[in-house]
Amino acid sequence: MVGFPLLLIPLAVYNIIVFLMPTVSLSEPVLRLTLMSGAEWPITLGDMLLAFAALMLLFEVIKGARPGAKYLTDHLLSLIVFGAAAAEFLLWSKFATSTFFLLTLLALVDFLGGVSLRARRKAVAAAPAPASRKRGREVETPLAEPQLAPPPPAPVAPSVPSAASVAESVLLDHPEPSPAMPSPGIQPNGAHPSPDAPSR
Repeated sequence: MVGFPLLLIPLAVYNIIVFLMPTVSLSEPVLRLTLMSGAEWPITLGDMLLAFAALMLLFEVIKGARPGAKYLTDHLLSLIVFGAAAAEFLLWSKFATSTFFLLTLLALVDFLGGVSLRARRKAVAAAPAPASRKRGREVETPLAEPQLAPPPPAPVAPSVPSAASVAESVLLDHPEPSPAMPSPGIQPNGAHPSPDAPSR
């Protein structure tokens, strides 16, 4: 949707006063305000138009700062408003006043501000947009888990031989029988001496 150039309103009011109300003076005080210092501040119709134009310029800047706002047609309309105001100021003597000059200057600021905001938005859009936090968490490579040192090897208990191996080793390592020693009471042929036989 094409935005309406808000600065056209105070310029149109000025044109209405100049062409349709020639008896109204823009420099005559409309009201007088007494300040806290005691001074009297006279407010003219031209001052009120300038204050209104400044508010409209503020709204134009707010509109232009919104994302997706200020299309090319809006800038073209702002340029047309400024061109028409500048032409009136330069060509017609009724518009050769300081009030209308300041209104024309505000129209120029509106046009240049909209163009600069659009150029800034294009530069930001051309820059690589940072990924959102949620997406960044998904894309982020998982951190490697800290590698713990391998546990020290468990002490090896001395192997206990089984009963079968013990028995086998005992059987294999059986000592040789020692030569038989004759007992003094035993005859070599195995005959026991008679108790009646005299001893030699």
